[in-house]
Amino acid sequence: MKEDDPIERFSREYARAEKSEPFEAGRCALATADAQGQPSVRFVLLKGFDTRGFVFYTNFESQKVRDLEVNPRAALVFHWHTTGVQVRVRGAVSRVSDEEADAYFATRDRGSQLGSWASRQSAELDDPKTLAAEVANVRKRFENVSVARPPFWGGFRITPDAIEFWENRDDRLHDRWLYRRSGDGWSCVRLYP
Repeated sequence: MKEDDPIERFSREYARAEKSEPFEAGRCALATADAQGQPSVRFVLLKGFDTRGFVFYTNFESQKVRDLEVNPRAALVFHWHTTGVQVRVRGAVSRVSDEEADAYFATRDRGSQLGSWASRQSAELDDPKTLAAEVANVRKRFENVSVARPPFWGGFRITPDAIEFWENRDDRLHDRWLYRRSGDGWSCVRLYP
C-alpha cells in the first residue's frame, strides 16, 4: 500500500506495534560511523517523532555522540515481529533544543534521572562499586529536590532524507517502499524484495 507521507505511515505502523510488541515499540537500532568510516550500531529508544524527524536521548560523552560529532549522519531501523514490519530511516542528525531536552528529562522516572548524572556512558568502569557509589552520591545531592537535566545529556533528531518500509510476505516476496525527500515533499518507489 503506497502512501504519500512516510511520517503518517510510520505513525500508523508505530501505533500498531505499540499494541502488540512485548517490549517497547520505540526500541530501534541506531547506526553511526566514526571519522574513519568504522560503523557502530546499538539499540536506543525512540522518544518522539514528527515531521521534523526521529528523536533519541543520550549522554553527550558517549561513543555514539563522538561518532555524530565527526559524521553527523545516522540510520535507525525498527523491526516489529508481531506486525511483520521493518522501517529503516536515514538522514542528518542535529541536537534538539535545551527546552525540548529539559521537557523530556522531566518526564523520566527519578531513578533514570539520577542514573543520567551518575553514568559516564562509554567510559571504562574499573569496578561496579564505583558506579554504585556515584549513584549514592547523586541521590544524596538531589535529596528532597527535583533532578535537573545534566548539561552533558540531551537529545538528537534524525531528519530523514530516506525512509523505507518493509512488510513481510509469504515466500520471501516482501513488500518494500522507499521514500526519498524531494523538495518539501517525498517521492516513493517500490523495490524488489
